[in-house]
Amino acid sequence: MNTATKVTAYAGVLAIVFGGAWAAGAAVGPSGGASAPAAMDHGAAQSTSSNTSDKLPPGLSVAENGYVLKPLRTTATAGEQQPFQFTIGTADGGTVTKFDVEHEKRLHLVLVRRDGSGFQHVHPEMAVDGTWSVPLTLPTAGSYRIFADFKPENGTKTTLGTDIQVAGSYEPKQYDTDTREFTVDGYTVRLDGDLKPGAESMVTTTVTKDGKPVTDLQPYLGANGHLVALRSADLAYLHVHPMDAPGAGPEVKFMVEVPTSGRYRLFLDFQHEGKVRTAEFALGTTGTAPAPSTPSTSTSAPTTPPADDHGGHGG
Repeated sequence: MNTATKVTAYAGVLAIVFGGAWAAGAAVGPSGGASAPAAMDHGAAQSTSSNTSDKLPPGLSVAENGYVLKPLRTTATAGEQQPFQFTIGTADGGTVTKFDVEHEKRLHLVLVRRDGSGFQHVHPEMAVDGTWSVPLTLPTAGSYRIFADFKPENGTKTTLGTDIQVAGSYEPKQYDTDTREFTVDGYTVRLDGDLKPGAESMVTTTVTKDGKPVTDLQPYLGANGHLVALRSADLAYLHVHPMDAPGAGPEVKFMVEVPTSGRYRLFLDFQHEGKVRTAEFALGTTGTAPAPSTPSTSTSAPTTPPADDHGGHGG
């Protein structure tokens, strides 16, 4: 698929693809291991190397593209609403204060407990000095992954991640079987389609209420729905927007590409009757990822000719 097909308006196909170097992802610790790049101004991240083989998948690193996520605290109390505050810094010690608006917001904050439960998608407010703040309630103990999804003005679209620790007794949940149907507030959402490693595939969500199709979904952040997929092994992050124009239903279609076999947690945000709801799914991939292409012998090195003396072709 060419680039023009992947980058279109909401009415077209918006396919968001995981980055390269996936093998490195599983080895990264809770808050990533990438070191900050050399000092640059807020927009200079565009000049970083385009060699994606050196990059981690989105959300696995606290620092990327010349930006760093700086939380003011990394602990919370279970069940208490507390402000979560942070800044987006630069490698030279500065703070980013200008952001492009994407999907009606300057920054999207997604969080989930590391076992794949407790998903939230919220939108902090930024103070003049660049400090972002949002009230969060983390209901149970555990380690939570925070994803900040943003694009600085004249900069590079970036997703950074960090962890918040909530003390207390913790029993992780298991999502080791496929779950394709979810019910919330009387709405039932069905997920059809497969995730195929290394290839684009279409998944379709169908929203019904009390057994009847919902044909008047309301736009949420400029789209019929937003799908976040997290790779279960390491919470690598994928945010996908639908192929359909806003204001339809009951089906919402997404083009998704995952490069590795494994299990994924998927979360669909949709809006109806003025309220945003979230449906949750668990899905394993089908098939195997295609083997990496390698140059053939004939193109990678010249073939050695048969032994011969300088004038011996005639015998």
